Amino acid sequence: MPILISIFSILFLSIILIFLYLDHNANAEERAKRKLFKKGFVEKQIRLSNGTVINYGEGPNNGPALLLIHGQGVDWKNYYTVLPELSKTFHIYAIDCHGHGKSSHNPDRYSGKKMGEDIIRFITTTIKEEVYVSGHSSGGLLTAWLAAHCSKVRAIVLEDPPFFSTEKSRTQSTFAWQDSFRLIHDFLQQDTEQDYLLYYLPRSYWKDKFGKLWSIIQRQAIKFRANEPDKIFRVPFLPPSLNRIWEVPSNTAYDKRFGEAFYDNSWFEDFDQEELLAQVRCPSTLIFAKSSKWKSHDENGILMAAMSTDDAQRAHELLPNNELITVDSGHGVHNEKPVEFIGIVRTAFLK
Repeated sequence: MPILISIFSILFLSIILIFLYLDHNANAEERAKRKLFKKGFVEKQIRLSNGTVINYGEGPNNGPALLLIHGQGVDWKNYYTVLPELSKTFHIYAIDCHGHGKSSHNPDRYSGKKMGEDIIRFITTTIKEEVYVSGHSSGGLLTAWLAAHCSKVRAIVLEDPPFFSTEKSRTQSTFAWQDSFRLIHDFLQQDTEQDYLLYYLPRSYWKDKFGKLWSIIQRQAIKFRANEPDKIFRVPFLPPSLNRIWEVPSNTAYDKRFGEAFYDNSWFEDFDQEELLAQVRCPSTLIFAKSSKWKSHDENGILMAAMSTDDAQRAHELLPNNELITVDSGHGVHNEKPVEFIGIVRTAFLK
């Protein structure tokens, strides 16, 4: 009898642990994002003089102003892993970029220069003081532009921005092109499939890497979309790090025409990266994400990162007053290494 009780106890505990694991993978991120509002964050909107709507999250006033600019395909709540802690020492403003979340979806403003001009208007009309700025990925490109054009920017942190790899001569040899920009362009040229997630999955770079598991993921996505057409798709039996693969493709609040601006390079109109970096007026910290888990290039020479080592070094040398920090992480340092990211930001801005 004691043996049977032990067996049933182990089985019961195993079922509970499996349930918790599946629930965590499917729901933990959304729960954490909802908790931001209990931590003092408020979501607001402002309409600029040119009609552009900027949606943003604002934290409690616990220090100097810090503007956070997310990367492509997400929104301001993507910083959920670091917002509660950073808000203890900063007055945070985290925006939805143009074409993302609840900000204006107007392709006429989808260029680095025009977005930068609108963000300067946001700083002037909403923040109304000097500001520290940290931007991730394409948000890092915008952060560099702001630092070169806005006197109110005190210092910047550039979190793994795609300097030089996004130039027209190189972009087709990057993972971002192969798994995002090219597919977005092709999607927008057809009208058979209206759901980008369902268009993306059978064409993804990752399809062959997952083998037979990919067909299971596709079937799950079809069932999920039938019931939840506007929610982020997640596979409960896979960890958050893998679920991020289809986070952007399943985000219906991301205007795919924004990705098209990277496909045809129109986002970079009047945006010379080399000149821009040399013109940055304030102290800067460049975070270079270099993961020890995979090679920087695949077997076909595709760059599997935002920057190569040479790109990061070149950007570092062009920036007039820069510290280059290499972090063993994937592209999203603030999500994958939140403690390290928070430390870098505080050191850069509060030293």
